[in-house]
Amino acid sequence: MTASAMPCPARLAPSPPRSSSPSPQSIGRAAVLALHDELALSPKPGLVTLVSRGSHTDMDAHTFMRSLFALRGYFTTIAERGAEGAPFEVLEHCGREAETRMLVATGGINTHRGAIFMLGLLCASAGALSAIGVAPHPCLLRRALLDRWGEALARRCQRPSALPGGLAARRLGLRGASAEAALGFPVLFETAVPALQCARARGLATREARLDTLFHVMAVLDDSNLAHRGGLEGLRLAQHAARDFLAAGGAGRPGGLEAAEALGQRFVQRRLSPGGAADTLAAACWMHRIGALDADAPEPAV
Repeated sequence: MTASAMPCPARLAPSPPRSSSPSPQSIGRAAVLALHDELALSPKPGLVTLVSRGSHTDMDAHTFMRSLFALRGYFTTIAERGAEGAPFEVLEHCGREAETRMLVATGGINTHRGAIFMLGLLCASAGALSAIGVAPHPCLLRRALLDRWGEALARRCQRPSALPGGLAARRLGLRGASAEAALGFPVLFETAVPALQCARARGLATREARLDTLFHVMAVLDDSNLAHRGGLEGLRLAQHAARDFLAAGGAGRPGGLEAAEALGQRFVQRRLSPGGAADTLAAACWMHRIGALDADAPEPAV
């Protein structure tokens, strides 16, 4: 995994408001649309799509749409809290309330817990930038996240988790979602963003660009959902399969979509579902939607 070459200023300084600084409402709307982008992408190995349950027997696209409807106000609210400079405890409270609404809407099924955490923090970071009239460049989003809430996220990372993915990550010595957040989401900013930028620069269609981005993330992420469902063996199988898929030419090659479909059948047989990679893809789609990505980026390593 290689870092993207994005120049970062030493600090975030206020500037006059610009039309390129999205409002909290635009930030929140982009988050909901990005989660729909992820849901609509197909074929995704083991993941729910509009036409497939993937490796899941307890949820489908309708479950995800009910969840999205319940969460539509959360991302705007947490962007507003970020713009106000709220402490991490306030953001965390917003996230817990959103999770409760999700579970009520889905009948207790976890569709978007990871996205509530990850995209919520990113929306808060974008809100913080918007408040000082700064456009949401990826580097500045990451800096805002770490500067404002990094210490609290590091403390949160030390808490024992009662969630299945967190338990699996701790048991297997993996870098789970809390650790990713405390480090400023390195897989998102150093792998997913360059992968999506590169795919767009190469002229790939939207579906192929997003699918390649998903596979780049799968290749390197310690996906606790994969670890929970398939153990360390399942996680490593998925990582190696993703690397092989990309090495063969990815989604844009002749037969690429068929190869992804075939890989999905293998994932279903093993009950594997790369939910953490799906959340990361949604976050990259969100950055595209708020105008944070440009077209020139180096090819990411896998």
